[in-house]
Amino acid sequence: MSVFIVIIFRFLPQPLNTRLDTGFYKIIPCFGEKLFLLTVPLPIFASRTNVSMNISFDNTENAFAYKSDKDLKGAKFLFHTMGYRWFVQIGTRLTPFIMKTGLPVHGIIRRTIFKQFVGGETLEETAEIGSILGKYGVQVILDYGVEGKQGEDSFDHATEEFIRVINYAATQSNIPFISVKVTGLARFGLLQTLDEAPRLRSGIHDHEEEIDEWDRVRDRMYTLCEIAAEKNIGVLIDAEESWIQDPVDRLTMEMMEIFNKEKVIVYNTIQLYRHDRLHFLKLSHRIAQQQGFKLGVKLVRGAYMEKERTRAYDKSYASPIQANKELTDQDYNAAVAYCLENIEEISVIIASHNEESNLKAAELLDRLGIAHNHHHVHFSQLFGMSDNITFNLAKEGFNVSKYLPFGPIRDVIPYLMRRAQENSSVSGQTGRELSLIKKELKRRNP
Repeated sequence: MSVFIVIIFRFLPQPLNTRLDTGFYKIIPCFGEKLFLLTVPLPIFASRTNVSMNISFDNTENAFAYKSDKDLKGAKFLFHTMGYRWFVQIGTRLTPFIMKTGLPVHGIIRRTIFKQFVGGETLEETAEIGSILGKYGVQVILDYGVEGKQGEDSFDHATEEFIRVINYAATQSNIPFISVKVTGLARFGLLQTLDEAPRLRSGIHDHEEEIDEWDRVRDRMYTLCEIAAEKNIGVLIDAEESWIQDPVDRLTMEMMEIFNKEKVIVYNTIQLYRHDRLHFLKLSHRIAQQQGFKLGVKLVRGAYMEKERTRAYDKSYASPIQANKELTDQDYNAAVAYCLENIEEISVIIASHNEESNLKAAELLDRLGIAHNHHHVHFSQLFGMSDNITFNLAKEGFNVSKYLPFGPIRDVIPYLMRRAQENSSVSGQTGRELSLIKKELKRRNP
Protein backbone atom coordinates (compact mmCIF):
# COMPACT_ATOMS: atom_id res chain seq x y z
CA MET A 1 0.00 0.00 0.00
CA SER A 2 1.30 3.49 -0.92
CA VAL A 3 0.38 6.90 0.47
CA PHE A 4 0.39 10.01 -1.74
CA ILE A 5 -0.03 13.71 -1.20
CA VAL A 6 -1.66 15.75 -3.98
CA ILE A 7 -0.54 19.35 -4.62
CA ILE A 8 -2.16 21.66 -7.21
CA PHE A 9 -0.23 24.48 -8.93
CA ARG A 10 -1.27 27.15 -11.42
CA PHE A 11 2.23 27.21 -12.88
CA LEU A 12 4.82 24.43 -13.05
CA PRO A 13 8.12 25.13 -14.84
CA GLN A 14 8.62 21.55 -16.14
CA PRO A 15 7.60 19.70 -19.33
CA LEU A 16 4.10 18.26 -19.00
CA ASN A 17 3.25 14.60 -18.31
CA THR A 18 6.83 13.87 -17.24
CA ARG A 19 7.95 11.89 -14.24
CA LEU A 20 9.62 13.96 -11.51
CA ASP A 21 12.13 12.50 -9.08
CA THR A 22 9.54 13.10 -6.38
CA GLY A 23 6.35 11.97 -8.15
CA PHE A 24 4.12 12.44 -11.18
CA TYR A 25 2.19 15.43 -12.50
CA LYS A 26 -0.27 16.10 -15.29
CA ILE A 27 -2.49 18.85 -16.62
CA ILE A 28 -6.13 18.97 -15.49
CA PRO A 29 -8.98 21.36 -16.40
CA CYS A 30 -10.55 23.15 -13.44
CA PHE A 31 -12.93 26.14 -13.44
CA GLY A 32 -11.82 27.16 -16.93
CA GLU A 33 -8.13 27.13 -16.03
CA LYS A 34 -5.36 24.64 -16.70
CA LEU A 35 -3.97 23.52 -13.38
CA PHE A 36 -1.12 21.14 -12.69
CA LEU A 37 -1.65 18.22 -10.34
CA LEU A 38 1.46 16.89 -8.63
CA THR A 39 1.22 13.50 -6.95
CA VAL A 40 4.04 12.89 -4.46
CA PRO A 41 4.58 9.55 -2.70
CA LEU A 42 5.21 9.78 1.02
CA PRO A 43 7.56 7.31 2.71
CA ILE A 44 5.91 4.82 5.02
CA PHE A 45 7.79 4.15 8.20
CA ALA A 46 7.25 0.72 9.70
CA SER A 47 6.07 0.13 13.18
CA ARG A 48 7.74 -2.72 15.02
CA THR A 49 5.58 -5.35 13.34
CA ASN A 50 4.24 -3.87 10.09
CA VAL A 51 5.81 -2.66 6.86
CA SER A 52 4.36 -1.56 3.55
CA MET A 53 4.43 -5.14 2.19
CA ASN A 54 1.68 -5.99 4.71
CA ILE A 55 4.04 -8.10 6.80
CA SER A 56 2.86 -8.66 10.34
CA PHE A 57 5.11 -10.61 12.65
CA ASP A 58 2.16 -10.76 15.04
CA ASN A 59 0.19 -12.97 12.63
CA THR A 60 0.17 -16.26 14.51
CA GLU A 61 -2.29 -17.93 12.14
CA ASN A 62 0.41 -17.88 9.43
CA ALA A 63 3.21 -18.57 11.89
CA PHE A 64 1.82 -21.78 13.36
CA ALA A 65 -0.36 -23.14 10.54
CA TYR A 66 1.92 -26.18 10.31
CA LYS A 67 1.65 -27.04 14.01
CA SER A 68 -1.11 -28.94 15.80
CA ASP A 69 -2.56 -27.86 19.14
CA LYS A 70 -0.58 -30.66 20.77
CA ASP A 71 2.67 -29.38 19.23
CA LEU A 72 1.94 -25.84 20.42
CA LYS A 73 1.18 -26.98 23.96
CA GLY A 74 4.46 -28.91 24.03
CA ALA A 75 6.35 -25.83 22.82
CA LYS A 76 4.56 -23.70 25.41
CA PHE A 77 5.75 -25.99 28.20
CA LEU A 78 9.32 -26.04 26.87
CA PHE A 79 9.68 -22.26 26.49
CA HIS A 80 8.08 -21.72 29.89
CA THR A 81 10.71 -24.02 31.41
CA MET A 82 13.54 -22.24 29.57
CA GLY A 83 12.36 -18.99 31.12
CA TYR A 84 14.00 -20.11 34.39
CA ARG A 85 17.69 -19.33 33.90
CA TRP A 86 18.80 -21.31 36.93
CA PHE A 87 17.08 -24.39 35.55
CA VAL A 88 18.74 -23.96 32.13
CA GLN A 89 22.16 -23.44 33.74
CA ILE A 90 21.85 -26.66 35.72
CA GLY A 91 20.31 -28.60 32.84
CA THR A 92 22.95 -27.64 30.27
CA ARG A 93 25.71 -28.74 32.64
CA LEU A 94 24.11 -32.03 33.69
CA THR A 95 22.54 -33.26 30.44
CA PRO A 96 25.78 -34.08 28.55
CA PHE A 97 27.05 -35.97 31.60
CA ILE A 98 23.76 -37.86 32.09
CA MET A 99 23.73 -38.88 28.42
CA LYS A 100 27.17 -40.46 28.85
CA THR A 101 26.07 -42.47 31.90
CA GLY A 102 23.44 -44.36 29.95
CA LEU A 103 20.57 -43.33 32.21
CA PRO A 104 17.15 -43.59 30.49
CA VAL A 105 16.73 -39.91 29.54
CA HIS A 106 16.79 -40.43 25.78
CA GLY A 107 13.00 -40.51 25.52
CA ILE A 108 12.49 -37.38 27.63
CA ILE A 109 14.96 -35.37 25.54
CA ARG A 110 13.47 -36.65 22.28
CA ARG A 111 9.93 -35.64 23.26
CA THR A 112 10.89 -32.15 24.45
CA ILE A 113 13.88 -30.06 23.39
CA PHE A 114 14.94 -32.43 20.57
CA LYS A 115 11.47 -32.39 18.98
CA GLN A 116 11.35 -28.58 19.15
CA PHE A 117 14.74 -27.80 17.59
CA VAL A 118 15.82 -30.86 15.53
CA GLY A 119 14.33 -32.46 12.43
CA GLY A 120 15.01 -36.06 13.46
CA GLU A 121 17.71 -38.57 14.23
CA THR A 122 18.05 -39.65 10.60
CA LEU A 123 17.86 -37.97 7.22
CA GLU A 124 14.72 -39.98 6.50
CA GLU A 125 12.95 -38.62 9.60
CA THR A 126 14.04 -35.09 8.75
CA ALA A 127 12.71 -35.38 5.19
CA GLU A 128 9.17 -35.38 6.54
CA ILE A 129 9.70 -32.04 8.33
CA GLY A 130 11.34 -30.56 5.23
CA SER A 131 8.35 -31.59 3.13
CA ILE A 132 5.91 -29.93 5.55
CA LEU A 133 7.91 -26.68 5.53
CA GLY A 134 7.97 -26.71 1.73
CA LYS A 135 4.17 -26.69 1.59
CA TYR A 136 4.25 -23.25 3.21
CA GLY A 137 6.89 -21.79 0.91
CA VAL A 138 9.66 -22.25 3.49
CA GLN A 139 13.02 -23.60 2.34
CA VAL A 140 15.52 -25.62 4.36
CA ILE A 141 19.16 -25.32 5.36
CA LEU A 142 19.98 -28.93 6.13
CA ASP A 143 22.58 -29.70 8.77
CA TYR A 144 24.04 -32.99 9.92
CA GLY A 145 24.40 -31.84 13.51
CA VAL A 146 27.61 -33.59 14.46
CA GLU A 147 30.35 -31.48 16.07
CA GLY A 148 33.20 -31.84 18.50
CA LYS A 149 33.95 -35.44 17.49
CA GLN A 150 37.47 -36.77 17.77
CA GLY A 151 39.43 -39.12 15.56
CA GLU A 152 40.11 -39.39 11.85
CA ASP A 153 37.54 -42.16 11.42
CA SER A 154 34.82 -39.93 12.90
CA PHE A 155 35.80 -37.05 10.64
CA ASP A 156 35.78 -39.27 7.55
CA HIS A 157 32.36 -40.65 8.56
CA ALA A 158 31.03 -37.12 8.98
CA THR A 159 32.34 -36.23 5.52
CA GLU A 160 30.49 -39.18 4.01
CA GLU A 161 27.33 -38.14 5.84
CA PHE A 162 27.62 -34.57 4.55
CA ILE A 163 27.99 -35.95 1.00
CA ARG A 164 24.80 -37.96 1.53
CA VAL A 165 23.08 -34.78 2.72
CA ILE A 166 24.25 -32.87 -0.39
CA ASN A 167 23.01 -35.62 -2.69
CA TYR A 168 19.64 -35.68 -0.93
CA ALA A 169 19.32 -31.87 -0.99
CA ALA A 170 19.89 -31.93 -4.75
CA THR A 171 16.72 -34.02 -5.16
CA GLN A 172 14.55 -31.56 -3.22
CA SER A 173 13.21 -28.29 -4.61
CA ASN A 174 13.19 -26.50 -1.25
CA ILE A 175 16.68 -27.38 0.08
CA PRO A 176 19.14 -24.91 -1.50
CA PHE A 177 21.79 -25.13 1.26
CA ILE A 178 23.53 -27.44 3.66
CA SER A 179 25.43 -26.35 6.75
CA VAL A 180 28.85 -27.64 7.80
CA LYS A 181 30.77 -27.14 11.04
CA VAL A 182 34.52 -27.45 10.66
CA THR A 183 34.61 -28.98 14.15
CA GLY A 184 32.75 -31.91 12.58
CA LEU A 185 35.70 -32.42 10.23
CA ALA A 186 38.68 -31.39 12.35
CA ARG A 187 40.07 -31.76 15.83
CA PHE A 188 39.34 -28.76 18.07
CA GLY A 189 42.92 -28.77 19.36
CA LEU A 190 44.26 -28.61 15.81
CA LEU A 191 42.12 -25.56 15.05
CA GLN A 192 43.30 -23.87 18.23
CA THR A 193 46.93 -24.56 17.33
CA LEU A 194 46.33 -23.10 13.90
CA ASP A 195 44.64 -20.04 15.35
CA GLU A 196 47.62 -19.34 17.58
CA ALA A 197 50.23 -20.12 14.90
CA PRO A 198 51.79 -17.67 12.44
CA ARG A 199 49.66 -17.20 9.32
CA LEU A 200 51.56 -19.61 7.11
CA ARG A 201 49.67 -21.15 4.21
CA SER A 202 52.25 -23.94 4.03
CA GLY A 203 51.55 -25.41 7.46
CA ILE A 204 51.84 -25.13 11.21
CA HIS A 205 55.25 -24.46 12.68
CA ASP A 206 57.51 -27.38 11.83
CA HIS A 207 55.20 -30.19 12.98
CA GLU A 208 54.85 -32.43 9.96
CA GLU A 209 52.15 -34.54 11.61
CA GLU A 210 49.91 -31.51 12.16
CA ILE A 211 50.55 -30.23 8.64
CA ASP A 212 49.36 -33.57 7.28
CA GLU A 213 46.34 -33.45 9.59
CA TRP A 214 45.34 -29.99 8.34
CA ASP A 215 45.79 -31.10 4.73
CA ARG A 216 43.26 -33.87 5.38
CA VAL A 217 40.81 -31.30 6.77
CA ARG A 218 41.25 -29.17 3.64
CA ASP A 219 40.75 -32.23 1.44
CA ARG A 220 37.48 -33.07 3.23
CA MET A 221 36.16 -29.55 2.80
CA TYR A 222 37.28 -29.41 -0.84
CA THR A 223 35.45 -32.66 -1.55
CA LEU A 224 32.24 -31.35 0.00
CA CYS A 225 32.38 -28.05 -1.87
CA GLU A 226 33.24 -29.75 -5.17
CA ILE A 227 30.25 -32.10 -4.97
CA ALA A 228 27.98 -29.26 -3.80
CA ALA A 229 29.06 -27.12 -6.76
CA GLU A 230 28.25 -29.96 -9.16
CA LYS A 231 24.81 -30.32 -7.56
CA ASN A 232 24.22 -26.54 -7.24
CA ILE A 233 23.84 -26.72 -3.45
CA GLY A 234 25.20 -23.94 -1.25
CA VAL A 235 27.60 -24.81 1.57
CA LEU A 236 27.26 -22.66 4.69
CA ILE A 237 30.33 -22.97 6.90
CA ASP A 238 29.35 -22.29 10.49
CA ALA A 239 31.14 -19.92 12.84
CA GLU A 240 33.06 -21.27 15.82
CA GLU A 241 34.50 -19.87 19.04
CA SER A 242 36.79 -16.88 18.49
CA TRP A 243 39.90 -18.80 19.54
CA ILE A 244 39.51 -21.28 16.66
CA GLN A 245 37.77 -19.01 14.12
CA ASP A 246 40.82 -17.77 12.21
CA PRO A 247 41.65 -21.09 10.47
CA VAL A 248 37.94 -21.52 9.70
CA ASP A 249 37.89 -18.10 8.03
CA ARG A 250 41.02 -18.84 6.02
CA LEU A 251 39.74 -22.23 4.89
CA THR A 252 36.38 -20.74 3.90
CA MET A 253 37.96 -17.92 1.90
CA GLU A 254 40.17 -20.45 0.15
CA MET A 255 37.12 -22.50 -0.85
CA MET A 256 35.30 -19.36 -2.03
CA GLU A 257 38.20 -18.42 -4.26
CA ILE A 258 37.94 -21.82 -5.94
CA PHE A 259 34.17 -22.34 -6.14
CA ASN A 260 32.57 -18.85 -6.14
CA LYS A 261 33.87 -17.63 -9.48
CA GLU A 262 30.59 -17.75 -11.44
CA LYS A 263 28.01 -18.23 -8.69
CA VAL A 264 28.04 -18.40 -4.93
CA ILE A 265 28.43 -21.91 -3.51
CA VAL A 266 30.46 -21.33 -0.33
CA TYR A 267 29.36 -19.00 2.48
CA ASN A 268 31.22 -17.86 5.58
CA THR A 269 29.34 -17.11 8.80
CA ILE A 270 29.99 -13.73 10.41
CA GLN A 271 29.08 -13.19 14.06
CA LEU A 272 28.25 -9.53 14.58
CA TYR A 273 28.32 -9.75 18.37
CA ARG A 274 32.07 -9.59 17.85
CA HIS A 275 33.21 -5.98 17.59
CA ASP A 276 35.70 -6.73 14.76
CA ARG A 277 33.35 -8.52 12.38
CA LEU A 278 31.84 -5.59 10.45
CA HIS A 279 35.37 -4.64 9.47
CA PHE A 280 36.07 -8.29 8.62
CA LEU A 281 33.02 -8.37 6.32
CA LYS A 282 34.28 -5.34 4.38
CA LEU A 283 37.80 -6.76 4.26
CA SER A 284 36.45 -10.07 2.93
CA HIS A 285 34.59 -8.17 0.22
CA ARG A 286 37.75 -6.33 -0.84
CA ILE A 287 39.66 -9.63 -1.02
CA ALA A 288 36.87 -11.13 -3.13
CA GLN A 289 37.02 -8.17 -5.50
CA GLN A 290 40.80 -8.42 -5.78
CA GLN A 291 40.79 -12.20 -6.32
CA GLY A 292 37.83 -12.17 -8.70
CA PHE A 293 35.21 -14.21 -6.84
CA LYS A 294 31.78 -13.55 -5.34
CA LEU A 295 31.46 -13.32 -1.57
CA GLY A 296 28.95 -15.48 0.28
CA VAL A 297 28.08 -14.56 3.88
CA LYS A 298 25.61 -15.66 6.48
CA LEU A 299 25.07 -12.89 9.03
CA VAL A 300 24.31 -13.91 12.61
CA ARG A 301 24.59 -12.21 15.95
CA GLY A 302 26.33 -15.17 17.62
CA ALA A 303 25.83 -18.19 19.85
CA TYR A 304 28.83 -18.27 22.21
CA MET A 305 28.50 -14.98 24.08
CA GLU A 306 28.65 -16.23 27.66
CA LYS A 307 31.44 -18.68 26.87
CA GLU A 308 33.44 -15.96 25.10
CA ARG A 309 33.15 -13.48 27.96
CA THR A 310 33.98 -16.09 30.59
CA ARG A 311 37.10 -17.24 28.76
CA ALA A 312 38.28 -13.67 28.18
CA TYR A 313 37.85 -12.91 31.88
CA ASP A 314 39.57 -16.12 33.02
CA LYS A 315 42.54 -15.60 30.70
CA SER A 316 42.74 -11.81 31.23
CA TYR A 317 42.40 -10.67 27.65
CA ALA A 318 40.00 -8.15 26.12
CA SER A 319 36.65 -9.71 25.28
CA PRO A 320 35.93 -9.93 21.56
CA ILE A 321 32.24 -9.37 22.31
CA GLN A 322 30.50 -6.04 21.83
CA ALA A 323 30.10 -3.92 24.97
CA ASN A 324 26.29 -4.01 24.74
CA LYS A 325 23.37 -5.25 22.68
CA GLU A 326 22.84 -1.86 21.02
CA LEU A 327 26.29 -2.03 19.41
CA THR A 328 25.61 -5.57 18.23
CA ASP A 329 22.31 -4.50 16.68
CA GLN A 330 23.98 -1.49 15.09
CA ASP A 331 26.72 -3.57 13.47
CA TYR A 332 24.29 -6.28 12.40
CA ASN A 333 21.99 -3.86 10.61
CA ALA A 334 25.00 -2.08 9.06
CA ALA A 335 26.31 -5.43 7.79
CA VAL A 336 22.94 -6.24 6.20
CA ALA A 337 22.84 -2.81 4.53
CA TYR A 338 26.41 -3.21 3.25
CA CYS A 339 25.59 -6.55 1.65
CA LEU A 340 22.36 -5.34 0.04
CA GLU A 341 24.11 -2.26 -1.32
CA ASN A 342 26.64 -4.61 -2.98
CA ILE A 343 24.07 -7.21 -4.01
CA GLU A 344 25.71 -8.14 -7.32
CA GLU A 345 28.99 -9.07 -5.60
CA ILE A 346 27.72 -10.43 -2.28
CA SER A 347 25.17 -13.16 -1.63
CA VAL A 348 23.78 -12.75 1.88
CA ILE A 349 21.80 -14.92 4.24
CA ILE A 350 20.13 -12.75 6.88
CA ALA A 351 19.99 -15.23 9.73
CA SER A 352 18.28 -13.45 12.59
CA HIS A 353 15.50 -13.83 15.14
CA ASN A 354 15.43 -10.09 15.70
CA GLU A 355 12.16 -8.73 14.32
CA GLU A 356 13.47 -5.20 13.85
CA SER A 357 16.47 -6.38 11.83
CA ASN A 358 14.27 -8.49 9.57
CA LEU A 359 11.87 -5.59 9.03
CA LYS A 360 14.71 -3.18 8.27
CA ALA A 361 16.12 -5.64 5.75
CA ALA A 362 12.72 -6.12 4.09
CA GLU A 363 12.22 -2.36 3.87
CA LEU A 364 15.70 -1.82 2.47
CA LEU A 365 15.10 -4.41 -0.25
CA ASP A 366 12.06 -2.44 -1.37
CA ARG A 367 13.85 0.89 -1.09
CA LEU A 368 16.73 -0.40 -3.25
CA GLY A 369 14.34 -1.95 -5.76
CA ILE A 370 15.59 -5.49 -5.07
CA ALA A 371 13.09 -8.28 -5.69
CA HIS A 372 11.90 -10.18 -2.64
CA ASN A 373 13.07 -13.42 -4.23
CA HIS A 374 16.45 -12.14 -5.49
CA HIS A 375 18.82 -15.10 -5.64
CA HIS A 376 21.46 -13.23 -3.61
CA VAL A 377 19.15 -12.53 -0.64
CA HIS A 378 17.88 -15.13 1.78
CA PHE A 379 16.35 -14.87 5.25
CA SER A 380 16.68 -17.68 7.79
CA GLN A 381 15.69 -18.68 11.30
CA LEU A 382 16.37 -21.78 13.37
CA PHE A 383 13.82 -24.57 13.30
CA GLY A 384 11.73 -24.31 16.45
CA MET A 385 12.18 -20.56 16.89
CA SER A 386 10.69 -17.36 15.42
CA ASP A 387 8.06 -19.02 13.27
CA ASN A 388 6.29 -15.65 13.27
CA ILE A 389 9.17 -14.24 11.22
CA THR A 390 9.78 -17.19 8.90
CA PHE A 391 6.27 -17.97 7.79
CA ASN A 392 5.13 -14.37 7.44
CA LEU A 393 8.18 -13.54 5.29
CA ALA A 394 7.42 -16.60 3.16
CA LYS A 395 3.84 -15.39 2.77
CA GLU A 396 5.19 -12.15 1.26
CA GLY A 397 7.34 -13.98 -1.27
CA PHE A 398 10.77 -13.60 0.35
CA ASN A 399 13.38 -16.34 0.13
CA VAL A 400 13.33 -17.70 3.67
CA SER A 401 14.39 -20.95 5.28
CA LYS A 402 14.56 -22.92 8.47
CA TYR A 403 17.96 -24.11 9.66
CA LEU A 404 17.12 -27.78 10.20
CA PRO A 405 19.66 -29.98 11.99
CA PHE A 406 19.42 -33.75 12.29
CA GLY A 407 21.46 -36.50 13.90
CA PRO A 408 21.51 -38.97 16.78
CA ILE A 409 20.49 -37.32 20.04
CA ARG A 410 23.90 -37.88 21.63
CA ASP A 411 25.56 -36.07 18.69
CA VAL A 412 23.29 -33.01 18.69
CA ILE A 413 23.44 -32.41 22.45
CA PRO A 414 25.95 -29.50 22.04
CA TYR A 415 23.57 -27.85 19.57
CA LEU A 416 20.58 -28.36 21.86
CA MET A 417 22.40 -26.95 24.85
CA ARG A 418 23.22 -23.79 22.87
CA ARG A 419 19.55 -23.38 21.95
CA ALA A 420 18.57 -23.65 25.61
CA GLN A 421 21.24 -21.13 26.64
CA GLU A 422 20.32 -18.76 23.81
CA ASN A 423 16.63 -18.71 24.70
CA SER A 424 17.50 -18.19 28.34
CA SER A 425 20.07 -15.42 27.83
CA VAL A 426 18.61 -13.39 24.93
CA SER A 427 16.44 -10.72 26.50
CA GLY A 428 12.77 -11.18 25.67
CA GLN A 429 13.23 -14.17 23.31
CA THR A 430 11.52 -16.78 25.48
CA GLY A 431 8.79 -14.36 26.51
CA ARG A 432 8.08 -13.44 22.89
CA GLU A 433 7.85 -17.09 21.85
CA LEU A 434 5.51 -17.83 24.75
CA SER A 435 3.22 -14.88 24.06
CA LEU A 436 2.84 -15.84 20.41
CA ILE A 437 2.08 -19.47 21.23
CA LYS A 438 -0.50 -18.45 23.84
CA LYS A 439 -2.09 -16.02 21.36
CA GLU A 440 -2.45 -18.72 18.73
CA LEU A 441 -3.86 -21.28 21.18
CA LYS A 442 -6.39 -18.68 22.29
CA ARG A 443 -7.30 -17.89 18.67
CA ARG A 444 -7.89 -21.56 17.94
CA ASN A 445 -9.72 -22.23 21.18
CA PRO A 446 -11.60 -19.03 22.15
